Amino acid sequence: MHARTLFRDGETLTVLDQTGLPHELRSCRLASLADAAHAIRSMQVRGAPLIGATAAGGVALALRVDASDEALAQAITTLASTRPTAVNLHWALDRMRARLAPLAPAERVSAAWAEFEAICEEDVATNAAIGQSLMPVFEALHAAHPERPLRVMTHCNAGWLATLGHGTALSPVYAAQRAGLPVDVWVSETRPRNQGLLTAWELREAAIPHRLIADNAAGLLLARGEVDLVVTGADRVAANGDTANKVGTYLKALAAKDNDVPFYIAAPGSTIDFDCPNGAAIPIEDRGGEEVRVIHGLAGAEPASLAIATPETDTANPAFDVTPARLITGIATERGLVPPTRLAGLFAEVRR
Repeated sequence: MHARTLFRDGETLTVLDQTGLPHELRSCRLASLADAAHAIRSMQVRGAPLIGATAAGGVALALRVDASDEALAQAITTLASTRPTAVNLHWALDRMRARLAPLAPAERVSAAWAEFEAICEEDVATNAAIGQSLMPVFEALHAAHPERPLRVMTHCNAGWLATLGHGTALSPVYAAQRAGLPVDVWVSETRPRNQGLLTAWELREAAIPHRLIADNAAGLLLARGEVDLVVTGADRVAANGDTANKVGTYLKALAAKDNDVPFYIAAPGSTIDFDCPNGAAIPIEDRGGEEVRVIHGLAGAEPASLAIATPETDTANPAFDVTPARLITGIATERGLVPPTRLAGLFAEVRR
């Protein structure tokens, strides 16, 4: 873990502004409910666990101004509307409501900050445990070919940038590095937001060997036998194990299945939605067309944008897709690694 993506700074929040990465490392200050909602919606913060923690902090910010019942309800409604797919957002807001609603308004601000801090600290421990859940798989696959590094493919960014520490899909990669197990990571660019560039940035900072690839190269690499396993994060896992993640994940799962390469999901229990029966019931966020028509990078040393299509070009921009449970070898959580059909046994107490 290289930095804290989100922390309390007095009566405000400081977040690592991920819209600047990988070219610029900068932070921004969140001082209000509106700031927190904007940070989530604009993807200054991204990644299901980090979105949830930021939403919890946004509730605390709102209550500093007005701690009434009406203000609490409005804060939760505002934050819940920012992004529809990641269930951690709603999990964190439900947790804040349950903690704060029974309290008198005068008690709510301090309790909100305490609950926010608890969510953040729990996420760090949870993600470390997720990494340990997948370590036996990493070790067994490497033992089959000890002459070379373990070749891991991932999609989007599910590292420490997307969480409060360690990451989800990258947590076992970092655990392997600490254990001295050599890994080499195939990093998909993840168009149109190019979150794979954030993974490449993380791995470079950690001195972990990796190669950035175009999304469409993944199938060929899997077919050639150049990938030992695929590990991705998740934004929502349905009760039957169907999993929503960044768009493009489903294609990797199909190619992995066709080539007998194991495909794993790494996600905390807070990402499992037992009220959602299957993937068809997961709401899929549609984002604006400019993300497809315009790419961002550097012109020389300066940030720049480049239109790759005319403003009149119609677009479709679904932010997520759903990988059916039948394509998933296992789901790694803080409570262990199980097939998708056995998730309910790990979290029996939270099923409703």
